[in-house]
Amino acid sequence: MLDYLLQYVLFLAEVTTVVIAIGVVIRFLFNAIRRARESEHLEVKNLNRRFEQMADALNHDLLNPHERKAHIKAKKKEYKQRTKEQKKGKTARSRVFVLDFDGDIRASAVEHLREEISAVVQVARPEDEVLLRLESRGGMVHTYGLAASQLRRLKSAGIRLTASVDEVAASGGYMMACVAERIIAAPFAIIGSIGVVGQLPNFNRFLKEHNVDFELHTAGQYKRTLTLFGENTDAARDKFQEELEDTHKLFKSFVTENRPQLEIEMVATGEHWYGTRALERKLIDIIQTSDDYLLAASKDRDIFEVHYKRRRPLQERLASGIRAVVKGASGERWQDRMLP
Repeated sequence: MLDYLLQYVLFLAEVTTVVIAIGVVIRFLFNAIRRARESEHLEVKNLNRRFEQMADALNHDLLNPHERKAHIKAKKKEYKQRTKEQKKGKTARSRVFVLDFDGDIRASAVEHLREEISAVVQVARPEDEVLLRLESRGGMVHTYGLAASQLRRLKSAGIRLTASVDEVAASGGYMMACVAERIIAAPFAIIGSIGVVGQLPNFNRFLKEHNVDFELHTAGQYKRTLTLFGENTDAARDKFQEELEDTHKLFKSFVTENRPQLEIEMVATGEHWYGTRALERKLIDIIQTSDDYLLAASKDRDIFEVHYKRRRPLQERLASGIRAVVKGASGERWQDRMLP
C-alpha cells in the first residue's frame, strides 16, 4: 500500500511538473508575441481632444460655477450638433495629419517617416493635409535626399503638404522643407544654408614621422580622391572640389524645381537667415509657429498626430553602431560630402 501511495505521489509530481513546464512555455510565447507587437506599431493621438482638455482644465479653475455650467452646456450642444450632422451623412470635417521629423546628421528619422507616410497615403482624402513639424541642421546628402523623396510621395498622392519650422531647417533640412506647398516658420527659426561641405582630417605626416607605411590600392582613376591616411595630391583635391560643386548644382536644381519663386543664386550661397529675413527672400511663406497653426486648424478640422514606433532589438542597435564606426574609419567618399 505504501509503495502504491509513493508511486501515486511521484506520478502527481511528474504531471504537475509537465503542466508547469507547458504553462511556462505558453507564457513565454505569449510575452514574446506581445513584445513583438509592442515593438512596432502606429501611434495616433487626437490633438483636438488634447487642446479641449487643456482649455477645460483651465476653465474649471477660472470660471465661476454659473459660467462653468453654461460652458459645459455649450460644449454638449456643440458635440450633439456635430454627431447629428455625421449621422445625416453630411461631409465630414477635413483632417490634418501631423508628422514629426527631428533630423540628425544621418537623417535616421527617415526610418519612421517612411512608415508614417505609407499609412497616411492609404487613408487621406483629397481635402486632407499633412503638417510636417521639421527640425534639422542637415547632414548626409544621400540620406536627406531619401527623406525629401519620401515627402514627394505625399505630393504624388495629391495630398497637400505644409512644413513647419520652429527652430531650424538648414541645408538638408531645407531640402526637405522646400518640397512642401507651404513653409511656415517661427520669427527666429534658422532657414536656408543651401550649400555643401566636405571635410576630413589627414594623418599622413604623422604616420611618416613615426615610420608607419600606409598602402592604398584602387582600380579606377577616381575610386579614391582625398583619404585619411594617404598623401593627398592637388589632383585629388581638384576632383573632390569638382564633386562638391556638382552636388551643389543638384541641390540648387532640386530647390528650384520645388520653389520656382526663389532667386536661387541669391539664396544658394550657403548662408542661413532667421525666419523674418527668410520670408523676405521667399524661402518661406508664413511667419507662424506650429502651435498657432494647429490651434487655429483645430477650430474646424480634425487633427491627428501620427507616430510610428519601433524598438530595435539590442543586437540590431549594436550592429548599427559598429557599422557607423567602421564607415567612419574607412573614410568612404559618400561620407565626405554633407549638407551642413
